[in-house]
This record gives sequence, structure tokens and C-alpha cells, in this order.
Amino acid sequence: MGLRTCARPNRLALDVLLAVGFVVLDTVSTLAGGSWWPAHPSTLAWAMLAVQGLADASLVFRRRAPMLVIAILGGFTLLISLLISPAGLITPEHAGNLWAPYGTVLAAYGPFHSRRDRRAAFAAVGTLTLIVARVWEPSASVIAIGVLRTAVGPLLALYFTARHDVLQGLRDRAERAEQERYLLAEQARAEERARLAGEMHDIVTHRVSLMVLQAGALSVTAKDEATRQSAEELRTAGCQALEELRDLVGILRTEPDSDQTPSTPGLPALIAESTAAGTPAELAEDGDPALASPLVGRTAYRIVREALTNARKHAPGANVLVQVGYRESQVRVVVSNEPAMRSAGRELSATGSGFGLVGLRQRVELLHGTLRAGPTPDGGFRLEAVLPAYVPTAEPAEHTGRAEQPEPAARSA
Repeated sequence: MGLRTCARPNRLALDVLLAVGFVVLDTVSTLAGGSWWPAHPSTLAWAMLAVQGLADASLVFRRRAPMLVIAILGGFTLLISLLISPAGLITPEHAGNLWAPYGTVLAAYGPFHSRRDRRAAFAAVGTLTLIVARVWEPSASVIAIGVLRTAVGPLLALYFTARHDVLQGLRDRAERAEQERYLLAEQARAEERARLAGEMHDIVTHRVSLMVLQAGALSVTAKDEATRQSAEELRTAGCQALEELRDLVGILRTEPDSDQTPSTPGLPALIAESTAAGTPAELAEDGDPALASPLVGRTAYRIVREALTNARKHAPGANVLVQVGYRESQVRVVVSNEPAMRSAGRELSATGSGFGLVGLRQRVELLHGTLRAGPTPDGGFRLEAVLPAYVPTAEPAEHTGRAEQPEPAARSA
């Protein structure tokens, strides 16, 4: 609103300046014999010269009332034409001149620039053209000059209007592009947060739960009271850390291009790690692991890791059997555990985000696979996932080779 308020006085000053300029121009041109001025001016001629100045002065209102300005200048042109012929009250010194004032150029500009109703603008300017060209007195030079004089304004108005629309369209497009870039950046940040949350669930929770189990085992087997107390404090701190992670972890919904999760070659290290932590596990592989594409291999690794983590939390001491079958069309992963050998720790079993199986199911469904999980009749638990053997990815071969290597932490464990 402030810019518009400042622009209004500037526009009014410009219109006043233009109106004064056309008054001077038409007055000087008429007195110099460039229009209808007679060789021996009478009182009527001087009066009409004053009326012409007033008609040009109406250009001040060309923005607010463009049709009125056309009517005034067209009316003056028609009046001076009738006074010359057929009335014969004024006899021009040069009968072949154009009798319309130069102000008609700016008057014809107004309707096309200020009004949205172009039909009315064409009608008004067309009528003005007929009056200026004096079609009732056919003269090739007069008609040609008259049409040119009234056509300049509309052509300029149409050009500036089209230019304004194009520039406005470019500005709008630039603003939309800027907004789209902002939205894309926000989406990228949201996806990165989801990826980090998924990694926290899949890796950090897995490692901390191992630490809690090992600390719990040490607190039971240690002979030194100080060692048992330190181990118990470590186990309690680990459980608290898992509880705090609960508010931070989320579901990994997309597969990032830079995923460094180990693939199926890392399964033996994962099994050995679980066994060392007090959850005996056995791996049975059938078929050629090379049949599984990198993305499928990483997903299978995640499924086994999540299943082992759940077994340690909810069925401590139970034997776990991991079966992976590789076929040309599908990869089948089955993780089953026996009933728990001892009661699960309440603190450890209550930790986690609660989205582990939900996240796995979403991962599997993204690959157009299926996942089933539930308790078995003997009191154990069984998780079965069927994945397509091949899912194309855009990653280069060397990156795939690195992704299939076990994590350093898994090897060291």
C-alpha cells in the first residue's frame, strides 16, 4: 500500500506535465499554420484556440476517465471540422492539414492501457479515427495521417500491456520456483531426519541392547561385588539410554542412495555377535547369495538384525534359527526362536521405539514383498519375509561392493 500511495502523486504529476506539454505543442503548432488556423484569425478562431487548450488539458484525467478524454478531444475535432465545413465560419490557411490536435495520440492510448473492456476501447478509438480522418471529405493524405495518429497510441498501449504481462508472468514463475525450491529443501530435510531416525533404530538400539545384555550377564557372573555393582549401573544406564532414544527414533520410509548397511555377506558376523551376547543363533543359507540384488541383500540383513534384537529383548537365552533361501525369483528369510529360557528384563523389553516390525513391514512392502510375524504354538516367535530377488538400483558397482561388506563394528564384535 505504501508504494501505491507514493506512486499516485508521481502519476498525477506526470499527467499534468503531459497535459501542459500537449497544450503548448498544439497551440504553437496551430499558430504556426500546422493545423486549422486561418490566415486572418477572427474572434471565433481565438476562442476555438482556447477551447483546444482546454481539450488538451483534459488529458490530466486520461487514467481515471479515458473515455471522457476521447469524447472531449473527439468532440472538439468534430466541432472545428463542422465550423470549417459546411458552416464556413473558419477558413484554414492550409486546407489539406489535419485539424485534430496532437493530444488525440495520447487520448487514444488511454482506453487500451486503463480499461479491461477492449471492445469498448476499439469502438471509442474507431469513432475517434473516423472523426480525425474526416472520412466525409475523402483525402488520401488526411486519412492516412489521421489513421496513423490514432493508431500509435493503441499500438504503444498494447505493447506496454503485453510487456507488463510477460514481466509479471516471469516474476510469478520465479516466485513459484523459489517456493518450490524451498519446499524441496524442506522435504529433503524431512527425509534426512527420517533416514537418521531409521538408522538410530536399526543400529544404535541394536548396539545398546547388546551392551545392556552383556552388562547384565557380567553383573550375574562376576565374583567381585564392585564389578557386579559397576555392571549393574552400566546395565541401568543402557536401559535409560534406550528409553530416551524412544522419542527420537522413527521409521525409515525411503532407501537412500548412500545406504552403507551390510548385505547378506554380513549375516555370519551378525549371528556370531548375537551368540556372544548370550542369545545362541544359527544361520542356515540355501542357494547362491549372488542371486539377491544389493537392495534386497541389505533389506534381508536389516530383517535378521531386527529379529535378533527382538529375541534378545523378549526371549533371553532362547535359541534362534535364521534361515535364508536364495532363488532366482525370490529371497526367503525366516527367523524363529524358541521359548525364553528365563524371564525378560522389564527395563530392557520396554525400551525401543515400538516401530521395529512396522518399519520392517514398510521396507518389505516398498520392495513388493511380504512379511509375516507372530508367536508359534510352542511359545516362541517366528518372522518370515519373502522378497523379490532382484530390485534395480541406481548405485554404481563399486559402491555396491562397499555396501555389501560387514560393518567395522560387526567385525570387531
